[in-house]
Amino acid sequence: MNTREQMLRDIRQEVEMTRQYLRKDALDERVMAAMGTVPRDAFVPEQLRHRAFDNGPLPIGHGQTISQPYIVALMTDLLEPEAGDTILEIGCGSGYQAAVLSRLVKQVHSLEIIPELAAAATGRLESLGYRNVAVHCADGHDGWPAHAPYDGIIVTAAAPVVPPALAAQLRPGTRLVMPVGRPGGFQELMVLEKRADGGIDAREVLGVSFVPLTGRRCDAD
Repeated sequence: MNTREQMLRDIRQEVEMTRQYLRKDALDERVMAAMGTVPRDAFVPEQLRHRAFDNGPLPIGHGQTISQPYIVALMTDLLEPEAGDTILEIGCGSGYQAAVLSRLVKQVHSLEIIPELAAAATGRLESLGYRNVAVHCADGHDGWPAHAPYDGIIVTAAAPVVPPALAAQLRPGTRLVMPVGRPGGFQELMVLEKRADGGIDAREVLGVSFVPLTGRRCDAD
């Protein structure tokens, strides 16, 4: 059974192995500190807690997963979050990625389309004291216009293209990080930066494998 310290070592090792794609030798130490303080074991099913600090994804029910710690750390780093930011997350899942982001920014709005996961994540985050995360049960393709524009958007499920609503809700000068590609096919982790003129500059980072971004609607709160 791995420890939290071993998880952090595994993340650093994987960054070293993929540095040619990342264009950096290490992740921001603020990101690593956040990864070290958020208890991943509180975000996985009880029967899998002995594997909570393994550097791999784990199922959380409803066909969804909690992402590999390395990927969570990498996507957070690529977003370049700042303390005063308001971030939109698409795909709350267990709430783990949102919890990591909450340690680095002012406010996180996290969308989850599956009502059961949204309710569970809300209760989990509240019980653990993450007061600056708001979970909304909604279709991620539409974003969350109520608090737009955002200082960064992170998408934890893959789609063939970036949903137009998400690009529209991104503040100029900031980033959207998401996997792009078809379910079961090749996917690329992308960083999209919005220019002052509203245009988008996109960069491929590395190949990944994510669950698909679904479009089934539920009652948005």
